Amino acid sequence: MNRFLPLPPDKPRRSRDVSILILLAALIVILFLVSMNTGFMRLSPLEVLHTLSGNGTRQQQLILFDFRLPRIVISLLIGAGFAVAGSILQGLSRNALAEPSTLGINAGAGFAVLIFISFVPATTAAPIFVLPLLALAGASLTAALVYFLSYRRADGLSPTRLILIGIAVGAGIYAFQLILSLRLDPQNYQFVAIWLAGKIWGGDWRFVLALLPWIMIFVPFACYKARVLNVLNLGDETSKGLGMPLERERLLLLATAVALAGACVSVSGGIGFVGLIAPHLARRLVGPRHQIMLPVAALSGALLLLTADTIGRWILQPAEIPTGIVVAIIGAPYFLYLLAKSKA
Repeated sequence: MNRFLPLPPDKPRRSRDVSILILLAALIVILFLVSMNTGFMRLSPLEVLHTLSGNGTRQQQLILFDFRLPRIVISLLIGAGFAVAGSILQGLSRNALAEPSTLGINAGAGFAVLIFISFVPATTAAPIFVLPLLALAGASLTAALVYFLSYRRADGLSPTRLILIGIAVGAGIYAFQLILSLRLDPQNYQFVAIWLAGKIWGGDWRFVLALLPWIMIFVPFACYKARVLNVLNLGDETSKGLGMPLERERLLLLATAVALAGACVSVSGGIGFVGLIAPHLARRLVGPRHQIMLPVAALSGALLLLTADTIGRWILQPAEIPTGIVVAIIGAPYFLYLLAKSKA
């Protein structure tokens, strides 16, 4: 199948792509350092360096290693996971508006996690590592429902119908989430309300360890399948003509996107739009070839979510704005812009 694909890019374009990757990585490192200095308890850059080298005070070590660093790492992992999941869904549906939240996948994953944390407090290590599996189950059931309702024998899978049904299913699930939250005691209700707004609630290294395997397995697998996504963009008939097992590859890629989105939702709450914005930004920077677009999207998503989390912790100190709200402020206008440009 590889001999039917476009030739590799020329050297100037390849150099430009590498430069963009390096630039995004450098921006992440800079923001990483800024985020370590951001919070109610201020640490100067010099104090951060001293603490990282093991010379900080006990309080500085507690602030940096037990509170800020785990959250920063989680933000980067979640941003990359959502971005790659959105890139896959847009490639599968050939719809620029597709992403885990608009297809209801985030809502399904969140509903499964919400049921669990409402009745079984996640106070020990075991439930924390179970959360991604529960989120995967909820996301998978939702994705299957959306796919079943969107598919028609006459014209197959319509991208427009997929988006509309995904939004409707997601809205219905969010309604059930609100109904469930009303039955909670005040303390749990406050936690659930903040979680639904998109607060990164997994704030220690256990959550990093729970999320890291999912990102380390499925993001490289998505990059491995980049050529398949390139062929799928040519259309179903062309893909079949090139000898691709279409339904099997679609199922594998859809399962990858669902796994990434579900794992991220399990520790991030209801954060949307990252999977919408990051792929579009990546395509504008390096074009539609998924071999380079997927890594750029992952770095863009990580940068976007870390930026939103840093702003949310800084702008109203000592109070904190949930990261999902900051992302929504950025993403909602962009979603409307894409919707206005859509020909569907």
